[in-house]
Amino acid sequence: MPRITIIDVHGTLHAVEAETGTSVMQVAMVNGIEGIVAECNGNAACATCHVYIDEAFRERLPAILDNEEDMLDFTAAERRPGSRLSCQVKLSDALEGMVVTVADTQI
Repeated sequence: MPRITIIDVHGTLHAVEAETGTSVMQVAMVNGIEGIVAECNGNAACATCHVYIDEAFRERLPAILDNEEDMLDFTAAERRPGSRLSCQVKLSDALEGMVVTVADTQI
């Protein structure tokens, strides 16, 4: 079970652990981490679970698929090189120690 750190919209660090294959969005919601709205419930159709992935882990993630790429163009917060939809980032052992920052606004 990978352990990651999620930084919420207030700058509070949350060290969390989750099953492999669980999305960062699911982990944030189960742990009550503020800032993830997830209007589409993880279907990459709303861009309200926008996060920034720490640079050290970006290359370990699968490539962004077209639907996620399209949604990232509509995020409320600034899109940056580490921008991802947290519903599309699935945890794996390779992501142990990853730091994820929730975008300051989702809508």
